[in-house]
Amino acid sequence: MTSKRFKKLPENTKNLPAQTLDELLTVVKKNCSTKFDESVDLSFQINHKQKKNEINIRTVVNLPGGTGKNTKVAVVCEDTKNSEAKSAGADLVGGDDFIEKIKSGELNFEKLICTPGMMIKLSKLGKVLGPKGLMPNPKLGSVTENLKTAISDAKSGQVEIRNDKDGNIGVSIGKKSFSDDKLIKNFNAILDSLEKEKSNNTVKGDLIKSAFITSTMGVSYKLKLGKAI
Repeated sequence: MTSKRFKKLPENTKNLPAQTLDELLTVVKKNCSTKFDESVDLSFQINHKQKKNEINIRTVVNLPGGTGKNTKVAVVCEDTKNSEAKSAGADLVGGDDFIEKIKSGELNFEKLICTPGMMIKLSKLGKVLGPKGLMPNPKLGSVTENLKTAISDAKSGQVEIRNDKDGNIGVSIGKKSFSDDKLIKNFNAILDSLEKEKSNNTVKGDLIKSAFITSTMGVSYKLKLGKAI
């Protein structure tokens, strides 16, 4: 059953011509009619000219405006690094005992960081961590000796960009309460990252076929790609 709130939102917005982020932010924010601080979300579709199974986009981006979320960070490390991880702001820290808890299904965290020395043990939990997107990855900076930087990045505004098997990429650029300037800076950081991924995947032509913007409980609008001002 459609709610009264949803019935008041604009209809058939996906049929409208694509507009720039600068033009759409006011509209998207206006549609945020719930009582909570909705996220402003982007959705990208990889160009169908590319073979989707050959495109493997997975990277992290540090959003200059932050995410507006309090990310719960867990760290698996040697006992000698426990105090370092806790001082850096990790919510959960542990070694072998913590790995056993994860193995049993205790996944009460949103980001997992691991030291290289403990990764051998943690790598055996691929079936537990993999489907949740929680397995640490050295390419993403989550397998590292530099716990302070990794934890700081995860807490301050780091998001992961990855495509699914159908060629879709979804990512949030912040909250309705963010200033337009913050959202624009985050959007531009996402575009910069996608441009780098295009080079890394040796893509011919455009990487992205289409893009949309919406809020958590809002409606979707076609988004014209290109850096916002």
